[in-house]
Amino acid sequence: MGINALNKLIDTLRGENGCPWDKKQTPRSMSVYLVEEIYELLEAIESGNTDDICEELGDVLFHILFIAKLFQEMGSFNIEDAASVNKEKMIRRHPHVFGDSKVSRSDDLRKQWHRIKMNEKTHSGNKSILDSIPSGLPALRRAYRISERAARVGFDWDNISSVMQKVEEEWSELKTELNKSGKNQESSAIEIGDVIFTLVNVARFARVHPENALADSIKKFENRFKYMEKVILKNGRKIESVSQGEMNKLWEEAKRKGNGSATK
Repeated sequence: MGINALNKLIDTLRGENGCPWDKKQTPRSMSVYLVEEIYELLEAIESGNTDDICEELGDVLFHILFIAKLFQEMGSFNIEDAASVNKEKMIRRHPHVFGDSKVSRSDDLRKQWHRIKMNEKTHSGNKSILDSIPSGLPALRRAYRISERAARVGFDWDNISSVMQKVEEEWSELKTELNKSGKNQESSAIEIGDVIFTLVNVARFARVHPENALADSIKKFENRFKYMEKVILKNGRKIESVSQGEMNKLWEEAKRKGNGSATK
């Protein structure tokens, strides 16, 4: 009932007496807002606040229905068509549930999913197993997906110790580059990228998504920094006037008081 009501609302917004802004939107223009809404949903999920999650899910749903309506107006498809296509795809990709396949191990299920996906019409023309990974993904997420995909065909380290050793090698190369008297910014950027990419693989072996790990560390830093700002402001000062030594003491104090979930 709620989805039907939302569709009718979109019809009104796009109708003759609707909103001028909504009436001029295109799938491309709405895709920008959809991406923003998805990130707001991810932030809500990280917070664990179910009211916020519910609201943000609604916003994402609105944008999906809006984009589907635009294609319906063009005579291409409607949201029911999209749902039917997805239902058929999910049944096809779960033969262990809807068919005779007996696969049960997680790794085998992933390989089966990928094999079925690659045989589908939309992916059958890919020249590389990496082609189906969206180029527009944030770099950290894309690095994880690419290394994961390469590992599926056996192009991988033997264990996490081997990856850690590679991190040490890349870190050594970065230090060498940065210590050069006439260091080149482009070369430095390449070496920094190599370190980050290898650390992504450490996270993969540790079964931790690097995006989530980095998000947690950022939040931890924010909490501790805001604690410093609060204490400094309470004392009638500005953070710009505080020495590095004083800030370090306040940072340690923030850690002791539990501002952030882990140690620096």
